[in-house]
Amino acid sequence: MDFKKIVLVSMSLMMTVVFLGCGGKDEDVAEFNKPALYWYKKIASSITRGNLDKADSYYISLKSEHMRSPLMPTSLMMLAHAHMNEEEYLLANYYLDEYNKRYGEADSREYTDFMKLKASFLGIKNVYKDQKLIMDSIEKSKTYIDRYPGSSYAPLVNTMLIRLHMSQYLLNENIASLYDRTGHEKAAKIYRDKNIGSVVEMTDITPPKKGIIGKIFD
Repeated sequence: MDFKKIVLVSMSLMMTVVFLGCGGKDEDVAEFNKPALYWYKKIASSITRGNLDKADSYYISLKSEHMRSPLMPTSLMMLAHAHMNEEEYLLANYYLDEYNKRYGEADSREYTDFMKLKASFLGIKNVYKDQKLIMDSIEKSKTYIDRYPGSSYAPLVNTMLIRLHMSQYLLNENIASLYDRTGHEKAAKIYRDKNIGSVVEMTDITPPKKGIIGKIFD
């Protein structure tokens, strides 16, 4: 579902014009050539009502009619936070990427890069299906700590990084145990060898009931 929404959000101005030209009973469809503040208020009110589909469509109108408006950066961040609150992390990352491409100055990248890390971390729902996301998140977390060593977000990033390492360790151990039970000792050794040199050990980990990727942001 998130992927389909991203496609809609990233539609070009041509597609927007096509929709506008179709008319119809919905008065929102016929709206165009409005001030930037008008679209901004529409975005904000739609977010407040919890209608993020509408907020996304109003953003398309704001972007197509007022791309250089000073209201664009705030709109992007509002939408990023709104989608993150709804656990729509792919869309949150889309808006954060848009913000970075257009307004990612050095003094703001520390925050937006952290938000992207947070979205990726919280987007891990199943350690078996999201192995690549776990590995990518580990590398991006390391990069963040190297790039912003004195960041106020560094403690949270380090916490995420430890959780990710624990997830990866448990995943390798669980797969190795499965191979042990099915008589594939060589395959089991391959996965146990992946844990050699890990920053965590099995004795450091207490497997939680609801997964190692806990809600550390509550």
